[in-house]
Amino acid sequence: MLARTGASDGLDRLTHQFAHAAASADAAVPVDAWRDDEALYLQFDLPGMDRSSIELIVEQDTLMLTAERPSPVPAGARPVFTERPVGRFARRLPLSDVLDTEAAEAAYDNGVLTLRIPLAAHAKPRRIAISGGTPKQLTA
Repeated sequence: MLARTGASDGLDRLTHQFAHAAASADAAVPVDAWRDDEALYLQFDLPGMDRSSIELIVEQDTLMLTAERPSPVPAGARPVFTERPVGRFARRLPLSDVLDTEAAEAAYDNGVLTLRIPLAAHAKPRRIAISGGTPKQLTA
């Protein structure tokens, strides 16, 4: 049986109550983001979430992610203590208009959701060819 003893027990209980109060509201989902010359990449930590509970929506240049993790404690059981957050999780991120959200791709593996949003064609770096010959004057 797991037990907590000592002077910090009251503080542990208070921290536990605060954590559950925070988890009952929409809890933020941690995310890493990076980009290269082709796309923006986002990775969200969603451990223990079923893929069917995860929803991604893009609306007016805003990405909205929601997911839900149910309590692992069976109905009728008495929890000894619970530290892992449960409930609804959400994250809203503004997106740039240089992204092609129509071509976005998402994959979920080992509790990590990876989203790839390609850059729009007009936002990708491109080389400008330089021709030879006599320079021409640009007219004003």
